[in-house]
Amino acid sequence: MLNKRVCIVGLGYVGLPLLCLSMEKGYETYGLDISNERVELINNGISPIKDKFLEERLKKLKDVEATTDSSVLKKSDIIIICVPTPIDAQYNPNLKPLQSAAKTVSKELKKGDLIVVESTVFPGTTEEIIKPILEESGLKAGKDFYLAYCPERVDPGNKKWNVNNLPRVVGALSSEGLKQAADFYGSITSSDVLELNSVKAAEATKIMENTFRDINIAFVNEMAKSFDMMGIDITEVIKGASTKPFAFMPHWPGCGVGGHCIKVDPYYLISKAKENGFTHRFLNLAREINNSMPHYTVNKVIEGLNEIDKSVKDTKITVLGLAYKGGVDDIRESPALEIIDELKKLGADLNIFDPYIPEKSTVKDLNEALNADCIVIATDHPEFKSIKPVELKEKGIKVVIDGKNCLDKKGIVSFGIVYKGIGR
Repeated sequence: MLNKRVCIVGLGYVGLPLLCLSMEKGYETYGLDISNERVELINNGISPIKDKFLEERLKKLKDVEATTDSSVLKKSDIIIICVPTPIDAQYNPNLKPLQSAAKTVSKELKKGDLIVVESTVFPGTTEEIIKPILEESGLKAGKDFYLAYCPERVDPGNKKWNVNNLPRVVGALSSEGLKQAADFYGSITSSDVLELNSVKAAEATKIMENTFRDINIAFVNEMAKSFDMMGIDITEVIKGASTKPFAFMPHWPGCGVGGHCIKVDPYYLISKAKENGFTHRFLNLAREINNSMPHYTVNKVIEGLNEIDKSVKDTKITVLGLAYKGGVDDIRESPALEIIDELKKLGADLNIFDPYIPEKSTVKDLNEALNADCIVIATDHPEFKSIKPVELKEKGIKVVIDGKNCLDKKGIVSFGIVYKGIGR
């Protein structure tokens, strides 16, 4: 298949790693994006995403061809759409970026092309929404061109699993399209490619993966709230339960769920199921619980400050972390943003620090950030996890709200500092 030319549409957290991988495997590959700034950085070997693995790969590549000119689609035989699929303020799926990308592809579509959608969607999207848009070209899916779906699997910052070695799942409208999609992914990944018997099954696979995580995180968050009332340290309970060699999978509580997958994908299934007359009570409840955690964390701030006879108003508080997870600069759907907003409304004398996002930090470094009465760990960056209790004591910090349960509780408490974790 190496004689085929590839175009990746959307050069974000999903598309850019795929562009690098496709080029590394010997494919002539184009990148198409709507951002001139992003395209310029990529063509200069600079990753617009702060990820060491991705940054190193991009630097090694020569003659990267990223562009905002959709005419590269005409040169391509395999077109992979990796644009965002967010939700709106009412938690409704927003497919406008995907529909726009499909319209752009439709204008340049030619016979024999293979189109693969990787964007996360609800079951039926590829056939009911994307297929008609592509067929505006006058070509017919399954006859003149091939249409497939392969759910993206990207975990920024994960040192073990990446786009190179993650197993892939594909579904297509025709047997030939399925074969071509499976052959392509098989040629670029070192892992297995599973062929499913329908596009809808492949679409539902991604939704189920992330909904599974959301539900289990909601379960452990609810247990954390319960154990808080009983004076039980949930981290000890999870360690104990994890010794069981079967039928238990540890998940950990925290100040909220973020990122573009877990906090978004369940709503795609909830919405589609509702259209078909089914109400996902379990999924809705999981979303409700996980959405409550930033507010729960702020309540911990209030409780902690009350123990030293202070209120949030006018108290020097530093929120450590903006990203939704440690080791990355991704703030999409981050619970830290909600925590910050609520503390501001309560009148806190607030500072914010994230070493991965200096442009949004209000202080220059961690040393300055620790000049506070209270700190709130909102992201488990390595730089924060390494903070020693004695450092907190020396800085005069009186209250620690550990929204990621990543600090030394025993050590902190031994210095007379109020410690509040999530379920600890």
